[in-house]
Amino acid sequence: MKKNKAMIAGFVLPCTLSLLIMYLYPVIRTIVMSFFAIDSVTASVSEWSFNGLGNYARIFGSATYLTSLSNMLKIWFVGGILTLTIALLFAVILTSGIRFKKFFRAAIYLPNVISAVALATMWIQYVYNQDYGLLNAMLEMVGLDGVRWLGTDMKFWAMLFAFVFGAVGYYMLIFISGIERIPQDLYEAATIDGANKIQQFFKITIPLLKPTILMTAIMSTNGTLQLFDESMNLTRGGPARMTMTMSHYIYSTSFENSPKFGYAAAMSILILIMVAILAVIQMKVGDER
Repeated sequence: MKKNKAMIAGFVLPCTLSLLIMYLYPVIRTIVMSFFAIDSVTASVSEWSFNGLGNYARIFGSATYLTSLSNMLKIWFVGGILTLTIALLFAVILTSGIRFKKFFRAAIYLPNVISAVALATMWIQYVYNQDYGLLNAMLEMVGLDGVRWLGTDMKFWAMLFAFVFGAVGYYMLIFISGIERIPQDLYEAATIDGANKIQQFFKITIPLLKPTILMTAIMSTNGTLQLFDESMNLTRGGPARMTMTMSHYIYSTSFENSPKFGYAAAMSILILIMVAILAVIQMKVGDER
């Protein structure tokens, strides 16, 4: 018995140490840093200047931070609903027995295996380009004028659309996995009882997918509040930081112009708190249903 415990401890210890070193320690250090004024990420602790709650107070007085927070909440709500709805729709279609489902599944998931920089270049040069972009070409085909998709008024929504496009495939695969675990006997019995496909979707698929939907909602919240690639690579946070996300603002505060690592750490902690609060709310709502 003792030998078994020692062997189990030997297998568990490397993973435990890795988690402590790679996750717990950085979180604790970031929390501590958020109470100090730090001008360099390599500065020793002796060079830190205690700032109390000054970094947190400064956050809510920053117009850029409030803009980035507003952007993230819009992306989380609008983008999250669109992403999960479209992903679930694709999952239902691809599990309905259509032909070439493997091809469509791979094609929809493809954006997830392309680098963020390459994907941003594709959107800028081949989709949103005002002169020869795909979207304007489609508008011209039906007799409509082209749109400046990356202009001041449209830039945020262009970024949001690109985010949804890239995220749908990932959540689609999760939904497909959940749907395929639902016993087919339930659908056959419902068909015999006269239920059509729409009724089966709302009476069988949705209720039995509740745990999967809850998990994807939490994952979407976590991913959205940390959104960086689209803001950095597609819009550069412009114009005038109007499309900047919180993660992008943290990066900008940390590494551009005059770095302020304590201030950036405080913003990181706020993101952590928001993710935790929204996750708890979503789990509570999911349990009530």
